[in-house]
Amino acid sequence: MKIYSKISSKFLSGGWFISLIRVSAVAIILLMLAIAVMLTLGALPAIKHFGFGFLVGGDWNPIENNYGALPFLVGTLITSFLALVISIPFSIAIAIILGEFNPTGKVSALFTSLVELLAGIPSVIFGFFALFYLVPLVRFFQIKFNIIPYGVGIFTSSLILAIMIIPFSASLGRQIIKMVPSGLKEAAYALGATRFEVLKDVVFPVARSGILAGFILALGRALGETMAVTMVIGNNNALPHSIFDLGNTISSIIANEFAEAGNALHFSSLTYLGLALFVGTAAINLAGKYAIKKMAKM
Repeated sequence: MKIYSKISSKFLSGGWFISLIRVSAVAIILLMLAIAVMLTLGALPAIKHFGFGFLVGGDWNPIENNYGALPFLVGTLITSFLALVISIPFSIAIAIILGEFNPTGKVSALFTSLVELLAGIPSVIFGFFALFYLVPLVRFFQIKFNIIPYGVGIFTSSLILAIMIIPFSASLGRQIIKMVPSGLKEAAYALGATRFEVLKDVVFPVARSGILAGFILALGRALGETMAVTMVIGNNNALPHSIFDLGNTISSIIANEFAEAGNALHFSSLTYLGLALFVGTAAINLAGKYAIKKMAKM
């Protein structure tokens, strides 16, 4: 044990550990660049053929070799942001309960484990759950409100996405709320503040940047989700006009057609979609980090 301790301390204090960290950091950067280059090279024929008009084209017809990404861009953005909006109140409620009201104890440990377990369930299981339970429920309400009773569609996929991304924002929010200095809260209570006032005026102002980071992480998860969305979104390549229409996302169209791409232009167009998703996700994450920095300085 002493020999192991000496070797560990020598390794951590020496140059090997620093070199390993540097190599790992450079490897991550090179991996991201390699992904970007691979997608760009694969999408190059479609970029040359369609240009940036590909991103605003509304027709996707592999038979006529006519491809436009707009229906999938709209479907991806609507499902992801709608799922984020639906998940926000539940994520905040879970973060408050587990981070402020019950930060310790058996009940807190049990529910924390359940939330973390929810994040580890395979997406195909969520897809089955949506097919067997959410689709009939949504169809029931669509009939009640005189909406075409597809059951599947953008709204249903947003519901299951919301359930899938709650653990990411809730877990990070819980950790950030628990890190709020207890001295600040005790001072507020000493001045006569209520529990709600402490949350509103002390906890949330201190933890808001971390909570926002959790929502950005959840949004990134929603943008790239494939299997569960593919199973319940309806896989319609037309531009959706409401949240109850059938639709498609970038991930779902790639999953459905990539293995059956009939020609080089079809394959390149699907890769172009992947490049658009990659760039869009990176842009949203960078914008989120900028917003977090701005919010932290306020």
